This record gives sequence, C-alpha cells and structure tokens, in this order.
Amino acid sequence: MNLDVAFSPCPNDTFIFHAMLKKYINTNPFAFTPHIADFEELNDLAFKKTYPVTKLSIYAFLLLKDRYALLDSGSALGYGCGPLLVARPSLASIQHARIAVPGRYTTAYLLFQLWQKECKQIEFTRFDQILPGIASGRFDAGLIIHEGRFVYPAYNCIKIVDLGQWWESMTHQPIPLGCISIRKDMLDHKSAIESMLRASTDYAMNHPDASKEFIKLHAQELDDQVIAEHISLYVNEFTLSLGEAGRSAIETLEERAKCQGILPSV
Repeated sequence: MNLDVAFSPCPNDTFIFHAMLKKYINTNPFAFTPHIADFEELNDLAFKKTYPVTKLSIYAFLLLKDRYALLDSGSALGYGCGPLLVARPSLASIQHARIAVPGRYTTAYLLFQLWQKECKQIEFTRFDQILPGIASGRFDAGLIIHEGRFVYPAYNCIKIVDLGQWWESMTHQPIPLGCISIRKDMLDHKSAIESMLRASTDYAMNHPDASKEFIKLHAQELDDQVIAEHISLYVNEFTLSLGEAGRSAIETLEERAKCQGILPSV
C-alpha cells in the first residue's frame, strides 16, 4: 500500500523520517512517498485534507482536530526550544515595529499572540526570509524558529524574548511546537504508522550518520554543527512518545488560547 507522507525540510523532520523512507525498518505493508514542503505550506494544505499523514504546527492541528488525529510519535516538543523574537539593535519599541512571523498557523505565532496582542504590523513571511529581511531593513523584528535560533547574531540581531522560556516560566511544561497527524479517514492505520515512525526515530538516534546526506540535501543551514544542534534540540523523548507530559502541554496551550479568544471555545 502506497502512502503519502508530508513533512518539512528541517533537519529534525528529515532525521526522523529517513529510515521509514529508505526501509531501514520494517514498513510492511506500506511504501511511503515523501512530500517535502515548508511547514506553513503543509498547514495550509491540511485545511484541504491533502495528505493522509502530515507534519503540522500544533496551532494548525488544534484548528484541524475535526479532520486530523494526533500521532503519539514524531512530535517536536521540549524545553529550551521555543521561538525567539529578535530585532535590530536600534529598535526602540515592538508595539509599532514591522514584525515578520513565519506563518499564520504556526505555533510561534500562537505563542506570540499569547505573549503580546498589541502588535499590529504583522507580516507573514517564510521562515528562511525573516533574518535576511531584518538585516536588509525590510522588517524591524522577526519571530525566528528552527535553525534561525543558532545563527541570528550573524544577521546583527539581538534577542527580545525567548517565548519558550516565557512559556516554561508560566506553565512549567515543555513547549509543544509541531506534531505528525493522520487524516481521520485513515484511522485504521494510526497505530501502525505510529509504531513505524517511532522505530524510524529510534533508528535515527542509534545511527545518526545514516541520514546525514538526506538531511543536508534539504536543510537551510548546511553547517554540521548547526544541523547537529538543531536535531539535538528538537528530537528527544517526546519525539518517540508524547506521553502524559506531552499531551498535557498541548492541552494547556489549547486551553490558554481558548481563554484569550485565539481559538474558538466550542
């Protein structure tokens, strides 16, 4: 049975899917066809139910719970891994700043709204265009994720707030960023896909060199140290299984977003 799977080009995603795609683990009766796209593009496509198995921002998943179910494996949660708001050193105030955000349905934007709802000049921009945009003067500030947190000083940017630290200080929970979801018409295969994704992640953790070429083929930043730090930060025990702590963190984020009117309460 051929099954389409969609995920981002970020190193944590290519790292965990590699063994599944290459059949380094037992994937019977499935053969997987990968579709690699920017995570916000995947969020948008999920509203059309395009792919049966897809990476989603947690914010997008919470808006799509009627169409997709959460897989226990493959998620990006953790401590010290949240989005950063960075800016040019000359920025006086964020209230009137032109702020680049990496997508309307990203968890980064949801967290930003929970933190600060007064900023009005929001521009949705591909995540890999945010730092160059700040450096060129197109934006005053930007919400950066993924590899951006490791390289923003090279763009003459300073950190305004770490939204991961802010979240942790409020909730004492890991920050839920992304997940792998399965379309609800495919629920009969949910357990099998979860097990394969967990096995693929476990294989990657135990054979870290096996996926290097595949990761570099798609990564935005090609520096080995940046890639290694990225994977170390976003692939962890929550990737193998959300567990009670992971699910509780997602529920807390949903409750807080409902309380502030960002998500519908019913």
